[in-house]
Amino acid sequence: MVMKGNAMHYYHGVVHKDEDSAFGVSFPDLEGCFSAADDLESVVREATDAVSLYFENNDRVIEPSSIETIRDLAKEDLANGAFLILVPHIAASNTPTRINISLDSGILAAIDTAASARKLTRSAFLAQAARNEIVGR
Repeated sequence: MVMKGNAMHYYHGVVHKDEDSAFGVSFPDLEGCFSAADDLESVVREATDAVSLYFENNDRVIEPSSIETIRDLAKEDLANGAFLILVPHIAASNTPTRINISLDSGILAAIDTAASARKLTRSAFLAQAARNEIVGR
């Protein structure tokens, strides 16, 4: 089902690991979307990148299935040692929105210093930091 209006969804990934191979992730809701990671610590990060790339190439947002549906679809994989992860996808609207926030002046100075060092605007730095926090980087 195509869903509009929500800017963020979590999709269930099925993580597989065969002997002498990387961790593989498939997404029952996202046909053709796959990911791989060499270590467990990188699984969610790589899966998040795969989901983002999937939606860059598809102009729609797919409503995530319930955990019960995912468990049913992946029951054979789960019985063979696979496990589930939640992978966030933040839909880009490409529409800047002005907001008003309050921050401690010390943290604001640190943000400005870090943004400047990375050649980013304050807004770009805060957006990147928020995205990284949401996806667990």
